[in-house]
Amino acid sequence: MHSTNAPQPTVLLCGGQGFIGQALARQLRAQGMRVIAASRRSQPPLQFARMQQPADWLLHLQGVDLVINAVGSLRDQPGPNGASLEALHQTSPQALFDACAQAGVRRVMQLSAQGVDDNDTAYARTKRAADARLLALTAQGQLDGIVVRPSIVIGARGASTQLFMRLALLPVLVLPAVMQQRLMQPVAVDELAEVMVRLLQSPTTGIVQLGGPRRLSMAQMILSLRQQAGRSNALQLRLPDWATQASARLGDAVPSSPWCSASLQLASLDNCCDPAPMAQWLGRAPTDPGQMLALIRGQAAGDAA
Repeated sequence: MHSTNAPQPTVLLCGGQGFIGQALARQLRAQGMRVIAASRRSQPPLQFARMQQPADWLLHLQGVDLVINAVGSLRDQPGPNGASLEALHQTSPQALFDACAQAGVRRVMQLSAQGVDDNDTAYARTKRAADARLLALTAQGQLDGIVVRPSIVIGARGASTQLFMRLALLPVLVLPAVMQQRLMQPVAVDELAEVMVRLLQSPTTGIVQLGGPRRLSMAQMILSLRQQAGRSNALQLRLPDWATQASARLGDAVPSSPWCSASLQLASLDNCCDPAPMAQWLGRAPTDPGQMLALIRGQAAGDAA
């Protein structure tokens, strides 16, 4: 703990307006840290994807003690202010990490995702490349870097969670095979943020994988949310493979859709790890998927207030 007279560290939080970024900002401030939550929606805005050289970052690192990169996108962002995954996940983060090494900002955390080592989507390739740069700079003694790779993250503002909640309302579930077969370990967003801040304050470096206490499929998660709401079991049917592919391509045409070709590919692998580190860093048992509806509803009520 910091003494009352000690200056509190300043954290540059890239992606601070995002789903996980907002939870991180709350947790960091609760620990007494000063947070610069930088994103394209912050004031002043930070055009993350355009900052592709270390020199672009040096001014933003003045007075900064710690850096967290929580920028993430499932796919390329269209439009005049859009950005490619290569810029968002790879080129700009690598430039940021190089700038941290130049500026002497040693403690750097990168929010990645489980499964990126075993997946060939653009999402996974670009995340993996940024992870590798941070780990290389750490191995060279230039940074104290840590890469956090959580399983699927659950919270009221999460796109996947909102999809699950909508599907949980349906009396008949027609789902792709991957959603019925592949396993994940859901993690509550506020608990993930709490663990990430503890990791940030620790000397831990390298890759830390974080997963919840129970493995289940997306279909089982949806059915669990339905049961937690007091609804009867839904009839579950399998979507044919051709229809699954078509639905993913349809999602490709809707930039805000959490279901698209990239998410189909990412969902085609199990998203699991040892649950012990999550519980150890949290200092208590993480929320079980069978108890998450209350958390989601509580967050939604807080957002509406």
